[in-house]
Amino acid sequence: MEPGDLDGERDDNPPETEPAHPLRAALTRRSALLGMGAVAGFAAVDVGGFAYAGGWLRPDVLTPPRFADRFEHVYGRHDGFRRNHAKGLSATGSFVSSGVGAAICKAAVFQPGTVPLVGRFSLGGGLPDQADKPDTIRGLGLLFQLPNGQQWRTAMVNVPVFPDSTPQGFYERMLASKPLPETGKPDSHKMAAFLDRHPETVAAMKVIKQSPPSAGFADSTFYGLNAFWFTNSAGATVPVRWSVIPQDAGGAGAPTPSIGKDYLFDDLIRTLAQRPLNWRLVLIVGEPGDPTNDATKPWPQSRRSIDAGTIAITAVQTEEAGNARDVNFDPLVLPDGIFPSDDPLPAARSAVYARSFTRRAEEPKSPSEVNVAKVLS
Repeated sequence: MEPGDLDGERDDNPPETEPAHPLRAALTRRSALLGMGAVAGFAAVDVGGFAYAGGWLRPDVLTPPRFADRFEHVYGRHDGFRRNHAKGLSATGSFVSSGVGAAICKAAVFQPGTVPLVGRFSLGGGLPDQADKPDTIRGLGLLFQLPNGQQWRTAMVNVPVFPDSTPQGFYERMLASKPLPETGKPDSHKMAAFLDRHPETVAAMKVIKQSPPSAGFADSTFYGLNAFWFTNSAGATVPVRWSVIPQDAGGAGAPTPSIGKDYLFDDLIRTLAQRPLNWRLVLIVGEPGDPTNDATKPWPQSRRSIDAGTIAITAVQTEEAGNARDVNFDPLVLPDGIFPSDDPLPAARSAVYARSFTRRAEEPKSPSEVNVAKVLS
């Protein structure tokens, strides 16, 4: 996840039609650009300018370059790799829509049918060669390629809430959690001071601890975390969060750390060499009073859920030119029918992802730590 700050006040009354939004015009322009040509090679759009133009980032407080610099300060500089979720594996597959999601969203992705997708499995942090550990945050990025030329991009993680409610909070937590050279662990005094200032993070960590990680990627549930507005063909708008729930839970066998440094990725590679892996895309519909501007707070489990269809990952690939290595999983690349809410995190992530993409695109590339051919040889 990543950075920036928001001006403006929250509107507690959800709009009856498509919501007005500072970034809406920019998003419309970006959808048009993607439809016309940026699809080839999955080129990223540098949306930092859009974010600034919309007033979503305040440069005097926190800028995308400053945030990207901080990732490099904490994890070191690793040319050609993402500043966060640096260790990863590309994937391809498809999404088969059940058609049920069209009741709340007019986006083409929810019409009955099948669309191709590009994905990326990853581990949180800026170290491309880190050892796999069961408690490291796991990520799944998806790019849905819609028949009308639009795209839907989402970057999800395997925890049900995000530890921070604002980009500034994330930035401060990253500083407090930097390992000390002599111990390899964060400064306990700095972390304690951070937690004293951010009770929302303390509450979120309690929620996260109640959802221990699964054995591997194949049986992980991945959460979108942030709320977005979904608008259907009749103009009705509702707040939505989503998650992808594994259909193969417990079916792949539990990988163990003793298998090797890359055991989580190696197990995923071996499993997909034998069969596809499937997840259900579940849309959670919020109700009045549910927070749309704070990813640290879960919505009640009683909220309506919609099984929108099945995500099938059929293959994984070593990251290289032309596949998910070069995809910017910008959360504000949205199809018609999906719009940002008042959550400050997606706009900030969008700007910093763009900055990270621009930097790594100009840097020399190193071989990926995770190599499919090596595992299957």
